[in-house]
Amino acid sequence: MAIKKILIGGEWREANESFTVSSPYTGELIAEVYSANDSETGEAISHAVTGAKEMRKLARFQIAKGLRLIAAGISARKDEFAKTIALEAAKPVSLARGEVERAISTFNWAAGEAERFTGDVVPIDVQPNGRGKTAWTQRIPRGVIYGITPFNFPINLVAHKVAPALAAGNAIIIKPSQRTPLTALLLGEVFMTSGLPESALQIVPMDVKYMDSVLEDERIAMISFTGSAAVGWELKQKAGKKAVALELGGNAPVIVDETADIERSVDKTLTGAFAYAGQICISVQRVYIQESVFNDWTEKLVDGAKRLIKGDPLDEQTQLSVMIDENAAKKAEGWVKEAVDNGATVLYGGGRDGQMLEATIITDTDPEMRVVSEEIFAPVVVVEKFTDFAEAVDMANNSKYGLQAGVFTRDLANMNYAAENLEYGGVIVNDVPTFRVDNMPYGGSKDSGFGREGVRYAMEEMSEIKLIVVSS
Repeated sequence: MAIKKILIGGEWREANESFTVSSPYTGELIAEVYSANDSETGEAISHAVTGAKEMRKLARFQIAKGLRLIAAGISARKDEFAKTIALEAAKPVSLARGEVERAISTFNWAAGEAERFTGDVVPIDVQPNGRGKTAWTQRIPRGVIYGITPFNFPINLVAHKVAPALAAGNAIIIKPSQRTPLTALLLGEVFMTSGLPESALQIVPMDVKYMDSVLEDERIAMISFTGSAAVGWELKQKAGKKAVALELGGNAPVIVDETADIERSVDKTLTGAFAYAGQICISVQRVYIQESVFNDWTEKLVDGAKRLIKGDPLDEQTQLSVMIDENAAKKAEGWVKEAVDNGATVLYGGGRDGQMLEATIITDTDPEMRVVSEEIFAPVVVVEKFTDFAEAVDMANNSKYGLQAGVFTRDLANMNYAAENLEYGGVIVNDVPTFRVDNMPYGGSKDSGFGREGVRYAMEEMSEIKLIVVSS
């Protein structure tokens, strides 16, 4: 079993506390990881203050060079990153490899944004008192960012905090999930070869019992959190004057009308619903299918679910592996049973063996059932029929969440209606809501978040506008 130190102030450090990381698939102990207490976290914040000052002195080309070196460092070790993700997160290695490639792209894109991130010229002579004056804005780094990341994307969701924070000239402390800290610590090793100030990035695992001290520390300018809605909104409430960005969950809907490409929509939905056992915040959870194609569409979805290959996440052929822990699998199984007890029908799946939950398709639900109204975060999808397209949009909007929605249609009027009326941060036409490219604005409305990620958009969240006005 490996012993993993934490990265504070450019040094790999032991700490007074630790926790263990096990393989969700085999149960084998992978590593013991040191964990910061109040004192060590405070020390990391002190180093971050220094790192933020050093970052502000750097020219754009220096930051961009460092970010490209991080991308190159990940690329040079991408097999190691992919295997680490598969081991600690039980993500099928084929998907883990794709996540690593996305992280490389995220850092490379951030390098380009660092070179062009700037303010605007402000035409203030639109009023008489602005005559003879010139004005422009600058983007000023906030300073110290504290990033909190979940288990399900151990490298790319870390990258979506680290890359824009550095590109905008900040320092950042990452608190990775205690379930999957090893990939983030591996990123720390790569960072140390970038030439950027050594305290600009620190990887500091910490028990949540110390979080209040972080929230109360005035030296932290911003909290960037990805995780559950309940935890995220509580953090925002406690954050006081700090800037906050929240990327939270959802129960993403898909609408399939009778003009849609049936084969494409089924294939995409299979991936969107069951990739990484549904443990993705934009995983497809609800599908609304026009009644004229409902039976054919659902039969094809069930056939596809039956063919999914289950097994070891390190096996290249595996498509569906275990969930992150047995409690998560039991919770999802319980919600399915609860729905069935109240009249729902299981079209396929529903069984559980330890942490392995079968790909599950259910129908005959009602909107109040938790499999519909809450985020299940599991390989479970609800399919229901609709008659009128506007009805389907209303069904999709009947949710406290609003992250992303997908629509499959060849009807231009339906496409436009969905774009105008779906209450979501992103509307993806002829693909599933699980679609994400790492430079696009990404975030939700309602309970699904606050602010936007996607490199440029996160940089805007992680900086402030300063106005300069000069009289000639």
